[in-house]
Amino acid sequence: MALQQLTDEQIRTWTRREKDEWWLKNIYRGDMPQLTIRSGITGFLLGGVLAATALYIAAKTGITIGVGLTSVILAFAIYRILNSAGLARDFSILENNCTQSIATSSGYTVSWLTAGLTAYMLITGVIVPWWQIMVWAVLISLIGVLIAFPMKRRFINEDQLPFPEGRASGVVLDALYHGAAGAGMFQARLLGVVALGTATWQALISDGWMKLIQFKILRLHQWAGLKEPWTIHERLDTYYYQAGGAALKILNTDIRTLGLRLTLDAAMLGVGGLMGIAVATSCLLGAFVNFVVLAPIMIQKGDIVQRVLANGQVVPLSRAEIVNQWSLWWGVAMMVAGSLVGLFAKPELFTSMFKSMRSGSAASQAAAGPDPLAHIELPLWLSWVGVPILSILGAWATHAFFGVPIGLALLSLPLIFVLTVICTNSMALTSWTPTGALSKITQFSIGAIDRSNPASNLLPASMTGEIASNAANLLSDIKPGYMLGGKPRHQAIGHVIGLFAGVIACVPLYFLLFLRPDASGVRSTAKIVSDQFAFPSALQWKGVAEIIGKGFGGLPESALITMGVAVVAAIAMELARVATKGRFGLSAVSVGLGVVLPPESTFAMFVGALVFWLMGLRHKAPGTRKHAIWVEGAEPMCAGLISGSALMGIGNAILNVLME
Repeated sequence: MALQQLTDEQIRTWTRREKDEWWLKNIYRGDMPQLTIRSGITGFLLGGVLAATALYIAAKTGITIGVGLTSVILAFAIYRILNSAGLARDFSILENNCTQSIATSSGYTVSWLTAGLTAYMLITGVIVPWWQIMVWAVLISLIGVLIAFPMKRRFINEDQLPFPEGRASGVVLDALYHGAAGAGMFQARLLGVVALGTATWQALISDGWMKLIQFKILRLHQWAGLKEPWTIHERLDTYYYQAGGAALKILNTDIRTLGLRLTLDAAMLGVGGLMGIAVATSCLLGAFVNFVVLAPIMIQKGDIVQRVLANGQVVPLSRAEIVNQWSLWWGVAMMVAGSLVGLFAKPELFTSMFKSMRSGSAASQAAAGPDPLAHIELPLWLSWVGVPILSILGAWATHAFFGVPIGLALLSLPLIFVLTVICTNSMALTSWTPTGALSKITQFSIGAIDRSNPASNLLPASMTGEIASNAANLLSDIKPGYMLGGKPRHQAIGHVIGLFAGVIACVPLYFLLFLRPDASGVRSTAKIVSDQFAFPSALQWKGVAEIIGKGFGGLPESALITMGVAVVAAIAMELARVATKGRFGLSAVSVGLGVVLPPESTFAMFVGALVFWLMGLRHKAPGTRKHAIWVEGAEPMCAGLISGSALMGIGNAILNVLME
């Protein structure tokens, strides 16, 4: 069924009241089940699982994956199968929409956890208690929800802005329930088959799963004399070295020290497929320049050396040491400069911000009178009362839990509205939220006032950036509900359910994966960043905080020169992208990301992106099975690679804890 929408002329000339009355008469489906018990439970469970996979991938790559379309397809398939088996009636389209609202909301809890909060713990060495993280996350997320719904009336009801990602979910939902249901089931099967195959592979390379199968189930240590579990090596070059292959070196530095390993990581193949060939190529370029060219030169020069701890222990050179001692600085410089140029190169974001803040327009005056949607919209008084109260509580929690002076925490609050409007305009026009760039503005602004305490700039920046991003993403998620005639209040409640699902799933998992206690039961921040989990976003935040706190004086001259070159290169790249209207393929932010990611991950992402790109070119013609698999099914396949690998990787970590 074709989705009804207003014409451009109607959008320009009608008042908001006229638009609301048209929507209420033609689109709204008030009698259709929406936020039911089963859609709430399904969304809560799916949201928790998908948020956990998003946490796993964000810790590895710094990329926060969307879960909206994945949850749509999974919910559709689950209830279509249950309906066919006579166990439950099929989901209504609005129940599915509520489910994806809850699931996507749960995913919003991931970015701050793997960025600003982790950076704070890395710098201070303080492990924040789990309950404080949960309280802070809930407060911040609720502020985002309450800010978003008044803005919905302007950006969605009145301006009818596109929100491309949200619109895509609405189109997919409409196609599943009113047209291509067979295609939806095909994509669900594709996702399931790929996830199952990936999970099997992940089990074969995981020590925890192999211990469970070989020692606990098969008891091979008792009757076959097996001492260690047999696993397939994920790092394929291990077989080369086991066979007696000579060490490969660049300027007398072993490539393994540089992190140049050949790894078959299924999750990274999926991430690469989602990010596309241009971004993946940019990441690979950053990794090549840093680890193949610059790092070996700096090791020879003596700017990257083995460290000796206070107790005399020598810290050997490794990829992490190379990044922390030298490479981080030019990588961060490129990401920050690129993101800021990309932000300020879009003046329409700022002009539309002032348009949104302007009151008393003719359209607004004409829209005066009783609100035709008052009985289904979230009451505005909840926002007018709730946002100030929750903001003050959030500032107090930031002070009490993280040691941020209360004055600085309160000072950051006025930035929330401005940053939210910018983020929302960006999401509405491009499906991109410039959270990284905007949070750096807060970080540098607050850091200029207090340079002595890294928490003073990290946590307020994390708070303002996360609220802005949360509200913008939430509005994108409201868009399909508006297109399909859903009740706004139900979506608001769904988002609150989702944020609790994400927090409950991700915070304990964060402690389990990254803050495991040692043999004496003591947790430490020293092993948060590892070869498996690079935490590039956290390293970027940490690098900016250290620059603010220490200045540039303590850096090697080579690092300062490279930072300057990186800034110039980033500006040139982003200006080229603007001048060519996006046709210039390299992204400065992605090049910088490749510097802080493990090079084996960037290579795997590039391989994944290359495979999907080539197969997409080869099977462009619609209507064929190969097109259905490699083009229409690309996102479900990538989701299967990511979810199968991530869930088994999480399970492996849990098994290792239980079997210690």
